[in-house]
Amino acid sequence: IVVLMLESPESNRSLARDTVFAAIVITTNGIVGIALLIKSLRQHIATFNAIGVSGALATLAALSILSLVLPSVTVSSPGPTFTTPQLLFAAIVSLVLYLTFVTVQTIRHRDYFLPPPRKDEAIPVEDHVDPPSRTQALQSLTGLMISLVAVVGLAKVTSPLIQGYVDNRGLPQMLVAISIALIVLLPESISAIKAARYGRTQTSLNLAYGSALASIGLTIPTIAAISILFSYEITLGLNSAEIVFLALTLVVSTLTVVSGSATLLQGVIHLSILGTYRDWE
Repeated sequence: IVVLMLESPESNRSLARDTVFAAIVITTNGIVGIALLIKSLRQHIATFNAIGVSGALATLAALSILSLVLPSVTVSSPGPTFTTPQLLFAAIVSLVLYLTFVTVQTIRHRDYFLPPPRKDEAIPVEDHVDPPSRTQALQSLTGLMISLVAVVGLAKVTSPLIQGYVDNRGLPQMLVAISIALIVLLPESISAIKAARYGRTQTSLNLAYGSALASIGLTIPTIAAISILFSYEITLGLNSAEIVFLALTLVVSTLTVVSGSATLLQGVIHLSILGTYRDWE
């Protein structure tokens, strides 16, 4: 996103917004829908820890509304944009919410994001699961950094090619954003589907919502910094149809996770919403 913005800031004013929105839709409807569908087809009911998943969804809802909806309704600046102080505040809030979520997920309440125990293996609420060893954490961090460099490098190489193809064919610019989101989310999507095949619904949902939170929680501060440093005006606010689509996604997602279990119906609903993406206008 940064590379394309620096090369052509005027034509890519809404690229960050479109990419983040695409990532939210793909994760909350695509990855979640496929995971629930696979698990429910194999074992009828997909179960997960509602406390952890609902916390992730609440954080995502707050980030989405603050970063993508508020710019469309504020009157301090023309169009779906923020003023510089508003953009700075949104960036700080996004980063704080994301880092707080990561801390809760990995340290303070790690057990909330692990599969719920079976009825015959009940674990008291006050008992927390032992964290991984320092060696395991360092190995995971190293693997994460290597994978991150590979994925970002792939996106950096392919994005200009996709941008050129879209420009030459006169296709909608939204295709560039969707392509970037698909490339960046590919590792999480594969891991989530594999976890669902093995019956680990909780892992699939952690990957889906964690990816959505990372996409918005890290992209908004980065783009805000670029905008402020280089005096680029960026469009963050969604249009009215997109706001309705986001609201539908958040409402359905809430109803899906609140009970801690889901069936084939919920999986089909999420995939149906994904199927209407970019076709509602």
